[in-house]
Amino acid sequence: MQEIERKFLVNSLKFKEEATNSFEIAQGFLNTHAERTVRVRIKGNEGFLTIKGKSNESGTSRFEWETAISIEEAKQLLPLCEQGIIEKIRYNIPYGNHTFEVDEFFGQNEGLIVAEVELQHENEAFKTPNWLGEEVTGQTKYYNSQLSKKPYKTWHHE
Repeated sequence: MQEIERKFLVNSLKFKEEATNSFEIAQGFLNTHAERTVRVRIKGNEGFLTIKGKSNESGTSRFEWETAISIEEAKQLLPLCEQGIIEKIRYNIPYGNHTFEVDEFFGQNEGLIVAEVELQHENEAFKTPNWLGEEVTGQTKYYNSQLSKKPYKTWHHE
């Protein structure tokens, strides 16, 4: 139940040409405490409840527990969430021995595109596609729980 991942900005829309599938996602947070988050997610026609612990110092690893719930339960829980529902499309892109999950955000986070790759251990090597940009692993402002509180559109862009 340990999640190990690295997170990157995406510098091109070329990832869409390599995607094997995509899903619409709506998610909210019942709790966004610094020590833990409790998330409700609707992914396509499925519902999920997820608890994540605090990240380690590098931001690559943290406890994660997830269970499937009915789509009806997820729809009932979403209105109970804290303000700031996240809307995005997730694309799955196999690359080398890994699969990158690329999230293209909408609503208050429109314009932000982030890629994640899950790893077996923190120092695991992986191939990087040419559309992968700056690494933002451990930068909490890119956590979905934080994007729900301080959306990308409110950042001061240069």
